[in-house]
Amino acid sequence: MTPLVDCEDVAWFRDEPRAARGAAAALGRRIGLDGHRTAELVLAVTELATNMAKHSQDGSLVLRVLRTPQVAGVEVVVVDQGPGMADVATALRDGTSSTGTLGIGLGAVQRLADTFDIHSRPGLGTVQLARFWPRPLPFPPDAEPAIGGITRPISGETTCGDAWATRTDDGTHTARAPSPPAGERGASPAPAVLDWSAVTRPHLLGRTAPAAGRTASAARTPSDRTVSSARTPSERTASAGRSALVRSAVPGPGRAVLVMSCDGLGHGPMAALAGQAAAQALRTSTARTPEEIMQHVHRALRGTRGAAVAIARIEADGRVLFCGVGNVTAAVVTAGTRANLLSHPGIVGHQMRQLRTYEQHMPAHAALVLHSDGLSDRWTPGDLSGLLPHRPAVIAAGLLRLAGTRRDDASVVVARGPR
Repeated sequence: MTPLVDCEDVAWFRDEPRAARGAAAALGRRIGLDGHRTAELVLAVTELATNMAKHSQDGSLVLRVLRTPQVAGVEVVVVDQGPGMADVATALRDGTSSTGTLGIGLGAVQRLADTFDIHSRPGLGTVQLARFWPRPLPFPPDAEPAIGGITRPISGETTCGDAWATRTDDGTHTARAPSPPAGERGASPAPAVLDWSAVTRPHLLGRTAPAAGRTASAARTPSDRTVSSARTPSERTASAGRSALVRSAVPGPGRAVLVMSCDGLGHGPMAALAGQAAAQALRTSTARTPEEIMQHVHRALRGTRGAAVAIARIEADGRVLFCGVGNVTAAVVTAGTRANLLSHPGIVGHQMRQLRTYEQHMPAHAALVLHSDGLSDRWTPGDLSGLLPHRPAVIAAGLLRLAGTRRDDASVVVARGPR
């Protein structure tokens, strides 16, 4: 297992290879990479940033710190709007580096990084991800977290009011109660002490479960129509149902993953404080259900601006429990379906109506997507179909490229379903 307990966005760069190279060197030293590993990180960042500046359209590079309880590493994500690569395999071969770069090529970046992932489509653009950990590796090289996300501040700001966080619930003593009729709700069970030091690999999320359908569509404004909303008849049919309202959200047995998306009200440092408080509340709460955790987050956000918050619990058989307050989009997505999860009006930290938990099933090879209103919700399953086989952080960055706006903070978090 790869325990990914924190992901800190450090800095975004646009058309600034020299600044990105200097920041990578400083970041490697700050988190404790040795001189050789830091030099490899800097070399890879220079190649990626130079290629982006010379050949991409509207390209951005973000440097981030990944933290486990034992060690920290650096992740580099590059996102652009085009022109894309017709043949990724050829681009990764040695000797195909673009003129004017260091000449090491993407293939060398792939070899230097502990993890490298790339998705590219001609005319759409490219997403690249590279991770650098200290030596020796603190976990198996093929271990991958089941959850990844990305945040981006509004244009002109350096801090982001959006945040995301995860933890695991290893409780094994609670048996699941049968789902009650829709429309009924009761008291939640007593919380249990958690061991949340790791986020599991995708295959540990368990068995395939049948797909349920879409719950509801969020209100859409004309400005949201920047992303294509066309859907095929099969997509509309697949997303026509509703997920079940749960009266008493009893946790199922075995390991589960908890994931939260938070959109602090407004933007800037004060919104960032709300996002940070919500993330800390999720990590420190001993509650096991999204509804109970939402109450904990609500208390933690008193005295802040407040936030829109969505919390999901993903269990080993693909069962998803969801509770949302405010304008955060949530959906279980496959290559051909999108099952939306319903949030209710309110501002966490200020005013919440009666909380409700909804139950959904996550099929094999699906993903749970949570994002703030810094992205339009007009994207379709087809928009993500080529991204779904990739790592969650690549899916998140690809959706941000597709649907993100520059007029608000934006965040996406993706949780991988059963494989």
